[in-house]
Amino acid sequence: MDLAPVIDGFGVVLEPVNLLYCLIGVVIGMLVGVLPGLGPAATIAILLPITFEIEAVSAVIMLAGIFYGAQYGGTITSVLLRLPGEASSVVTVFDGHALARQGRAGTALGIAAIGSFVGGTVSVIALSFLAPLVASFALDFGPPEYTALALLGILLVSTISSGSRLKALIAAGLGLLLAVVGRDAFTGTERFTFGSLDLADGLDFVPIAMGLFGLGEILHNLEQRHRAIHAPTEIHDVWPSRQDLKQSSGAIGRGSVLGFFLGILPGGGAVMASLAAYAVEKRRSQHPERFGQGAVEGVAAPETANNAAATSSFIPLLTLGIPANATMAVIFGALLIQGIRPGPQLVEQNPELFWGVVNSMYIGNVLLLIMSIPLVGLFVRILRVRPAVLAPITVLITLIGAYTVNNSVFDIILVIAFGALGYLMKKAGFDPGPLVLAFVLGALLEESLRRSLLLFDGDPTGFLTRPISGVLFLALVIVAFLPAIRSLLSAREKEPVG
Repeated sequence: MDLAPVIDGFGVVLEPVNLLYCLIGVVIGMLVGVLPGLGPAATIAILLPITFEIEAVSAVIMLAGIFYGAQYGGTITSVLLRLPGEASSVVTVFDGHALARQGRAGTALGIAAIGSFVGGTVSVIALSFLAPLVASFALDFGPPEYTALALLGILLVSTISSGSRLKALIAAGLGLLLAVVGRDAFTGTERFTFGSLDLADGLDFVPIAMGLFGLGEILHNLEQRHRAIHAPTEIHDVWPSRQDLKQSSGAIGRGSVLGFFLGILPGGGAVMASLAAYAVEKRRSQHPERFGQGAVEGVAAPETANNAAATSSFIPLLTLGIPANATMAVIFGALLIQGIRPGPQLVEQNPELFWGVVNSMYIGNVLLLIMSIPLVGLFVRILRVRPAVLAPITVLITLIGAYTVNNSVFDIILVIAFGALGYLMKKAGFDPGPLVLAFVLGALLEESLRRSLLLFDGDPTGFLTRPISGVLFLALVIVAFLPAIRSLLSAREKEPVG
């Protein structure tokens, strides 16, 4: 491994302007994690127009900071208020709030901060070594391989997504439909434009993301009833005892490894990593009844895993151009706005961006560790601001931002339309994540599929003759039929014997 680009990457991130954007990103991320319902995907979508005016490296460093910063921000409200600010902090509620009721909120937050730092740092180190290898391997990818990879990504996101599998597949199907709106890249034929010139060039990712995640989340959150916030503004005894560190060390180690690998999987990410890490620790424990009653491992494992997963999810995005989750899809859009196409060539063609972003995560994790406890009181006070005050300001910023990207009123109409769609999807129990991911991967899927069929003279069996695409299609079949096989086995186990 050539260390020169890595060292140059530290030079990039240590530039004052990039350090400032890293700091801004992690502070905004912590704030986003504290505010229930908003989430990093919605925040990054709202901030997309701002990134248009910022240097590419600085912009992605800031957006990455928002993503992994939000993972720890959600811990604060989970521990103090029994109110997870982030979906990945849901399981932290069980033992984190139990510790707070015992007067050990400081211990819970301290363990979470240490676990987050270790998980994030271990994941960055692994990312530094693994990502270039993945990128060099991916240089062998052609249209057939990208076809299989895009299909596998869409299917994984749809089947692994939280909630109904059928609803996730429907949302992904809608995303694929939206991806074909506009002129056919091969023939120039207009599709689903209904004679509108605004739709002739296809739908822009920015208004879709800002509508579904920004406006849609705001409308849905306004409908929810908000209870009064009662939380301590002073936290004592933040540094865990030696016994606490001993009890949680194994959980932190296992959470780092588990979170790293689950973060790479499309549809995995921080939520699945935190749930899996908690389940592993409870299953391994000799006293599983302690979990939910204030076990420090129940805080350490999920908080370590979700930060490790947040970092490792950058691997498929930067090396393959495949976003692993909804937030990565929005960051993918930010890179496209900057004229940068993530993929195997990124490491070679834009090493300052690749290594600048990767190395910024070391700095960001240190900043999170330093700032996590002193800012608790500030974030709890922000929680007391009424949603009726915050929501109109956020909506106004969203609409103004959508207009400034292309100076187009049509984009504002799209944001409102997709905001209404996002709200209705939330009401009906649909996750907008599969829709956005399928929309992002749809263009890649169509172009790769059609190029592949031209390459194979229209013979679809050609996909199976190439080693990489053949293996990926085999994985696709396994993923597609795995739920049915599980259901069949479960039904057989329930059948009475004899």
